[in-house]
Amino acid sequence: MEYNTQRTHLHLPEYGRNIQQLVERCKELPTKEERNEMAAAIVDFMGQRNPHLRDEENYKHKLWDHLFILAEYDLDVDAPYPFPTREELAQKPNKMEYPKLQGDYKFYGKSILQLIDKAIELEDGEEKEALIEVIANNMKKSYNVYNKEHVQDEVIFRHLKELSENRLDLTSLDSLEKSRIYYSTNKNKNQKNNPKKRFNNHNKNRKR
Repeated sequence: MEYNTQRTHLHLPEYGRNIQQLVERCKELPTKEERNEMAAAIVDFMGQRNPHLRDEENYKHKLWDHLFILAEYDLDVDAPYPFPTREELAQKPNKMEYPKLQGDYKFYGKSILQLIDKAIELEDGEEKEALIEVIANNMKKSYNVYNKEHVQDEVIFRHLKELSENRLDLTSLDSLEKSRIYYSTNKNKNQKNNPKKRFNNHNKNRKR
């Protein structure tokens, strides 16, 4: 009896031992013409055994790559695609940048990140201060809308500092309302919600 541990190692187990034996037989054929014919037949057979690959883009290219892997990167045939090398397949993909908008930040949106990057690029001055005010104002509005609760200014300061990687720091301010940030919005909101104040302002305008 022959045990699996005594057999040739399966390079791609999903194709099974029969296909791998066919590939090994293909390598032994004496002429390139014979190898080309058998290699094409094996690729078709591989596609039949794994029909789910047909849903993938360039599935034929992938099958030929798998054929070369099954042949241990040693198969002299005229393939329709260039065969990969061991080094190319062993190469790890580029590390993906960890997204900043996670957890407490996901509701701010990418536009806030873009504005923060723009503010970081600006030189210190009125334009930069005005943009930071716009950013903090919108961050507070987004937080309040998403969480349906009032947010403490210190939270906005901390989030802005962290999202800007400590390059935009408003933690020295007492509050958003004491700065120009969020002040005009709150002022208009208070007048709208105070009928008596609106009435007094209306009378003053009439007297004028």
